[in-house]
Amino acid sequence: MTAACGGQSDGQEAGDNKQVEIFSWWTGAGEEAGLNALIKLFEEKNSNIQVKNAAVAGGAGTNAKATLATRMQGDDPPDTFQVHGGSELNDSWVAAGKMEPLNDLYKEQGWMDKFPKELIDMVSKDGKIYSVPVNIHRGNVLWYNAKIFDENGIEPPASFDDFFKAAEKLKKKGITPLALGDKEPWGATHLLETVLLGKLGPEDYGKLWTGKLSFEDPKVKEALKTYKKMLTYTNKDHAARNWQDAAQMVAKGEAAMHVMGDWAKGYFTTDLKLKPGKDFGWTATPGTEGSFMVITDTFGLPKGAKNPKATQEWLRVLGSAEGQDVFNPLKGSIPARVDADVNKYDEYGKETIEQFRDAKLTPSLAHGSAAPEGFVTEADQAVNTFVTQGNVDRLAQTLKEKLEQAIQ
Repeated sequence: MTAACGGQSDGQEAGDNKQVEIFSWWTGAGEEAGLNALIKLFEEKNSNIQVKNAAVAGGAGTNAKATLATRMQGDDPPDTFQVHGGSELNDSWVAAGKMEPLNDLYKEQGWMDKFPKELIDMVSKDGKIYSVPVNIHRGNVLWYNAKIFDENGIEPPASFDDFFKAAEKLKKKGITPLALGDKEPWGATHLLETVLLGKLGPEDYGKLWTGKLSFEDPKVKEALKTYKKMLTYTNKDHAARNWQDAAQMVAKGEAAMHVMGDWAKGYFTTDLKLKPGKDFGWTATPGTEGSFMVITDTFGLPKGAKNPKATQEWLRVLGSAEGQDVFNPLKGSIPARVDADVNKYDEYGKETIEQFRDAKLTPSLAHGSAAPEGFVTEADQAVNTFVTQGNVDRLAQTLKEKLEQAIQ
């Protein structure tokens, strides 16, 4: 490898490349099982390198990101860390000059035609590639309890009209229609972004993050009204639950539906031992058929990493078809590579891999791909206030003002 693929900053104590510290927030559900499988594969191929698993618990990385920021600002980076492709990577660590480019690694491994171009663009800035995607998650998925749907003659809702008809029917029978867990602030934002995509379509949804479509546009306000109506069908204790708690309501038959990324499938199958297509079903969230809200977990090489050569070995395994095929079936995601072995995936995985090929890709706000992190934090606060107060005009105005400040 060339010097461009790794190096030691002045003042940093170099390691001996016999260890690699892997920093992530994969500590729960199917994600920990996926990480452990990946580490096992790495150790089989690199018996001379010890893995230090520095995972930090906290939904969607809330706690891990705070710990990472402290270390990066103190010039004490882990050898590699989990980061979502898109704005979370490019507008923070790359913009701050904290990451090494990986173009030589991509060239060496022949990866330029193994990952979709749109995906490589999400981990690139000014022609330089800064991380390696290990997976693709779909954010706009509505999960449902198959038994409840069957017993009540309900079809998976394709439109918002379908959703509200089903929700009203379930509510009259005493069944909570939609499980929500927004104890962690991003939970409510996650639901909102799927409503925005469903009401606006992928093109106008994308315009929101560049300011070409105002949050005060009547179309957006209409979407916010739809979101407000959906919230009336959620469990009253949503603020005390996280996403796993909400998903478990669907698994136990305490609620009928849950909108969550497909890491929920890893939770259903790996932790709760449910059968896809039998115990639970899925469909795109209302109005989003043909769109794919992309969340991709990636790993890069920070400047000043103590073990850059060992880190490159980790990235080689991470970006390999073999690595992606041991990780993703457990995590619940699909491979980022286009040549992974489809036969290793369950019914949901096979279907999603097929849909990903032709879908319109859109970035997630809740998971840091659509807008700068500062705006995401502000949006989470505004959305959580909206969940309790329901003021559409105030939310639209707040999001408009905060985004303008963030992208100036």
